[in-house]
Amino acid sequence: MEKKANAKTREEVLEAVEKNDVKFIRLWFTDILGQLKSFAITPRELEGAFEEGMGFDGSSIKGFARIDESDMLAKPDPATFQILPWRPKENTVARMFCDILKPDGSSYEGDPRYILKRNLEKLKNEHGYTFYVGPELEYFYLKNSKNPEVLDEGGYFDLTTLDAGGDLRRDTILTLEAMGIEVEYSHHEVAPSQHEIDLRYRDALTMADQVMTYRIVVKEIAQHYGFYATFMPKPIFGVNGSGMHTHQSLFLGDRNAFFDPNDEHHLSEVGKRYIAGLLRHAPEITAVTNQWVNSYKRLVPGYEAPVYITWARRNRSTLVRVPMYKPGKEKATRVEFRSPDPACNPYLAFSVMLAAGMAGIKDKYELPPPTEKDVYHLSEEEKKKEGIKSLPGSLIEALALTEKSSLVKEALGEHIFWNFIISKKVEWDRYRANVTEWELKEYLSVL
Repeated sequence: MEKKANAKTREEVLEAVEKNDVKFIRLWFTDILGQLKSFAITPRELEGAFEEGMGFDGSSIKGFARIDESDMLAKPDPATFQILPWRPKENTVARMFCDILKPDGSSYEGDPRYILKRNLEKLKNEHGYTFYVGPELEYFYLKNSKNPEVLDEGGYFDLTTLDAGGDLRRDTILTLEAMGIEVEYSHHEVAPSQHEIDLRYRDALTMADQVMTYRIVVKEIAQHYGFYATFMPKPIFGVNGSGMHTHQSLFLGDRNAFFDPNDEHHLSEVGKRYIAGLLRHAPEITAVTNQWVNSYKRLVPGYEAPVYITWARRNRSTLVRVPMYKPGKEKATRVEFRSPDPACNPYLAFSVMLAAGMAGIKDKYELPPPTEKDVYHLSEEEKKKEGIKSLPGSLIEALALTEKSSLVKEALGEHIFWNFIISKKVEWDRYRANVTEWELKEYLSVL
């Protein structure tokens, strides 16, 4: 079957639909928490969808509209057209990401994809920069979705018969590549049944779409094999959780704005100030980059999770790492922000990371010296002496900081900002009212 995978215009999409005998086109978008939403249309509806968008009820989507303003339009972005390789070859199914519009055709401020687009346009218009990101998403393969029962006992980079996820990973990569998503490399991660597939860096909007696609592909391929894949940050007690280390850089045309050949770290002033912005604003953006109650079970010392607000070159216990420079690889100069987890909403997470970094550039923040010691082994006194602070330890702590943050409010817009805060407070209240198994084991027989 001939596939025109990288369609960019309406005409090319219509041509690809006809050529590949596409019977259904799935229109994708996300709610404010990053949950993928979808409905299908037939090819005969496609031209109308491109012209005006397809109507749906926004009042049922988390963080979208109230009942009295619920009419929404989903307008497909032709640049995101892809055939879904895991669907049957006959009666082909394709997908496109959508922009969500109000009935008058204006952009809907509750659409996370629009929020990221708006931030990127502002970046381009005010500074001329393009924001590139390259996330490393970790996840677990489990026997089912009911219990965290692992498939293997493999460890970091293991290549043995213990790595039962090898075939799943291979098929996942082939599927991603078939959808135009470039994979840099993949491997078994530190914990049993934990895996990582790293995507080649792209502009932030394309990458946010790719993260959403990646997560569904990983789950679809696992299900095909009779297993379950989860991006839950910490599904198993006592082993490493899953992160989404996010490499980021700013480009002016073809020039990497983070690179300076004369600096000892090969970092420009722009790069240093960007890091300083990430460090200073990390606590207040954490509720967005780590948005679930479970996210904070990962952000604890001792499991490779970056808890301490420091930066370094080689040190992987720090929040921000600057990978070592290789001569001739100026374009690869980048900043790795290590706290986000793979269950975040990528449109919002990329928006707040960018806002934090740009605040550092705009207000000329000074970058503190790097911390090359293993922060996990420093005493509380030593950390205090060196001025090393920690990320918030729970969702409610993180939310309290976010709620006061003008930076996050501006990055997300009033609508998403307040709907996000309300939604997360409800989650926290549900969590704290629950009696856990740990409490029963700890207290029932002694109190």
